[in-house]
Amino acid sequence: MSYLKFEKALMTNLQESLPKELLRTNRSGAYSCSTIVDCNTRKYHGLLVVPIPELDGDNHVLLSSLDPTVIQHGAEFNLGLHKYQGNNFSPMGHKYIREFDCDKVPTTLYRVGGVILKKEVVFQHYEDRILIRYTMVDCHSATTLRFRPFLAFRSVRQFTHENSTASREYSAVDNGIKTCMYAGYPDLYMQFSKKNEFVFAPDWYRGVEYPKEQERGYASNEDLYVPGYFEMPIKKGESIVFAASTSEIKTGTLKKLFDKEVAERAPRDNFFHCLVNAAHQFHRREKNDDRYILAGYPWFKCRARDTFISLPGLTLSIEENDYFELVMKTAMKGYQEFMEGKDITVNITELEQPDVPLWAIWALQQYAKETSKEECLKKYGKFIKSVMLFIEGNHHPNLELHPNGLLYADGKNKAVTWMNSTANGKPVVPRSGYIVEFNALWYNALCFCAALCELEGKQERQQHLLELAEKTKQSFLDTFLNEYGYLYDYVDGNMIDWSVRPNMIFPVAFDYSPLSQDQKKKVLDICTRELLTPKGLRSLSPKSGGYNPVYVGPQSQRDYAYHQGTAWPWLGGFYMEASLKLYRRTRLSFIERQMVGYEEEMSYHCLGTISELFDGNPPFAGRGAISFAMNVAEILRALELLDKYQY
Repeated sequence: MSYLKFEKALMTNLQESLPKELLRTNRSGAYSCSTIVDCNTRKYHGLLVVPIPELDGDNHVLLSSLDPTVIQHGAEFNLGLHKYQGNNFSPMGHKYIREFDCDKVPTTLYRVGGVILKKEVVFQHYEDRILIRYTMVDCHSATTLRFRPFLAFRSVRQFTHENSTASREYSAVDNGIKTCMYAGYPDLYMQFSKKNEFVFAPDWYRGVEYPKEQERGYASNEDLYVPGYFEMPIKKGESIVFAASTSEIKTGTLKKLFDKEVAERAPRDNFFHCLVNAAHQFHRREKNDDRYILAGYPWFKCRARDTFISLPGLTLSIEENDYFELVMKTAMKGYQEFMEGKDITVNITELEQPDVPLWAIWALQQYAKETSKEECLKKYGKFIKSVMLFIEGNHHPNLELHPNGLLYADGKNKAVTWMNSTANGKPVVPRSGYIVEFNALWYNALCFCAALCELEGKQERQQHLLELAEKTKQSFLDTFLNEYGYLYDYVDGNMIDWSVRPNMIFPVAFDYSPLSQDQKKKVLDICTRELLTPKGLRSLSPKSGGYNPVYVGPQSQRDYAYHQGTAWPWLGGFYMEASLKLYRRTRLSFIERQMVGYEEEMSYHCLGTISELFDGNPPFAGRGAISFAMNVAEILRALELLDKYQY
């Protein structure tokens, strides 16, 4: 029995199958995404979605979908599915699905009378090419397959509508055609492994509707252009491979290429393997060989904070140290340019955020634990020193080291922490001044760097860092610890935030903490009582003012809920680390039960990965981006910790 397998009863029930999405990526920024019944429900969905740097920084949907039709004895059975206005679904191809399996590659089995057709999909690694193999498992008479491509040629942020500007021209290529709807776009090549007939029958399919956009309060309708259809006979036992790409391919190689790509895929046969597969989907390699971590799908780009927080979990926890080093090389180059005031030459956004250098040192600390302090010092010692001196020298435009040893950042008018939602141009949560996780990260960095200096024999520098750490520790306790046993979220002069928020979990989880064991236990207890859910920690306690746990509705409504009670799995990763550090093996069964909440997500929302955030109240529905790097990373890191404490 496959780990990710759905039977006919679920597949034919659109209420159950439509919310389940499927993501495939090529590790170079392109992706293919839809629902498990191939009905696009978002403007971000498409069979071939690629970045086109020559146009802009967005991804673009070239091929929206491909409808296969089985023709037998003159009767046509269309296996496609689209939602149109008025809640109308057509042509209802999902009713022919017998089962769907996502173990190694997404596989759909259709049955039309005596015809059994199998469809398998892979996205070629590092090429903008989607491959679909159709195999006629069984048929008792002459059968023809017809394929109708739906083209969009638009940014993922826009819609296409019927117009006279779109080019209808096409050219024949090896076993297919190439076409391009608008100037500036690359040609789209659609080819088959078998000779076929292309019938030019241009038409617009009007009023295609995307319900996920409706839910989010956006426009939700578009028209898709169909240039015609491909047709070819197929015999029992025969396989035909379809390729859609921005470059031509020799069609005689398609079958071997498909087999090669399948052989490279790791099975998603358990929770861990699903997460590893999801981790690889965040990889991005650019033409200059720079390596990145995408913050999430389908709309996130590479962000600095997300990169450093997710990097250890996505690489070190699954023994892929080499990819850690490749991404860190790119990220260090970008941060070095930022510190030197140069133009940024890497595609990482938000390098200017004040906590980014602190998370960078935390990530390198994880590398030191996975390899050794000696190895970390050898590879990254120079960078770590330059970052620390950059902070200590108050060279950062919005991170000031005060005489009391604490770091100060101004977040009143612009969001400077991971809680970055804004409304009317202002932060919804204006975290400003002494921010609790900034200073926990700072204390941790001081102690870690002192340990590296000891290893290096630099006693004077070590002594300086330890003295500064001691000052930071005392000020941290005086500033953040209150009489109720938890930590203030931020303190800015007379402005003290009493809200119970999850950022206080970080000093409990970090290797070096200004808190005593007893203080850590009190903080952890409050996090357990008021913030813990099966999907991570809430961003705000239900007992605090402004609690807003359900992330639904138009953009403005969602902005006010984003960090006001929603649950975040990546915070749950730090919570589990803190629990294990404090209570060791006695908390193993408790942490294993927490993992059940995350494992459930493998067959919900986007299969085999973790959504961006969850409602803070039952049933804790997944919301936001369908796959989020920090969440996958921290669950992988927690699984590795769990493994270490068990043995």
